[in-house]
Amino acid sequence: MTVPVFLAERQRLAADTIDLGGQEGRHAATVRRLRAGERVDLTDGLGLVAECVVTDVGKDALRLAVRRRYDVPAAEPRLVVVQGLPKGDRGELAVEMMTEAGVDVIVPWAAARSVTRWKGDRAAKGAARWRATAREAGKQSRRFRLPEVTDQAETPEVAALLAGAALGVVLHEEAGVPLSGMSPPAKGDIVVVVGPEGGITGEEIDGFRAAGAVPAVLGPTVLRTSTAGVVAAALLSVRAGRW
Repeated sequence: MTVPVFLAERQRLAADTIDLGGQEGRHAATVRRLRAGERVDLTDGLGLVAECVVTDVGKDALRLAVRRRYDVPAAEPRLVVVQGLPKGDRGELAVEMMTEAGVDVIVPWAAARSVTRWKGDRAAKGAARWRATAREAGKQSRRFRLPEVTDQAETPEVAALLAGAALGVVLHEEAGVPLSGMSPPAKGDIVVVVGPEGGITGEEIDGFRAAGAVPAVLGPTVLRTSTAGVVAAALLSVRAGRW
């Protein structure tokens, strides 16, 4: 059985005995129904891991004995996916799958053709939903380094990311270069831009080209915006030796 993962603050992982309460403790005790003697991994989401054994179970908390600690290094090269805002709950679906695939940074992008718009309070709420999704997907997939979900980016900010990348890619169905034929760098950031349902405008493509990005195609079929990012991340993870 896979050892469950729960989140805790870094300073708490330094203790030899840890009381896991709050939302994480309730989930462990009442949903997972963990019992004394079972194994649990705690992480701060930044790479520090404490391997623990349950010593006592309360109504909505666990007491854990730490057996070992270690750090998980950050993967190289770093994978950054700029995700054009999809409609409905497809944004959370994209975040969930990209988290499971190991994407390091997820950037919500307010593209010109995005149907969904995060304005005012919706921007903070939208980013919070994506971060919560990444948090839960990271625990489920046993990630000890959770992806960073940034605030919503505008097109000039995306261009700046591409300009500073070791490799910048814009996924486009009419591109002549296949993503599978690219040679990823050993270090630095790989930044992949995924457009919204309506696609990327010519002006956006031109701006991203000027920033040093290369348009690339995934394959002979057109993927939905919610699946293109995870497919690109998987392909690049293999090509870069991360998998």
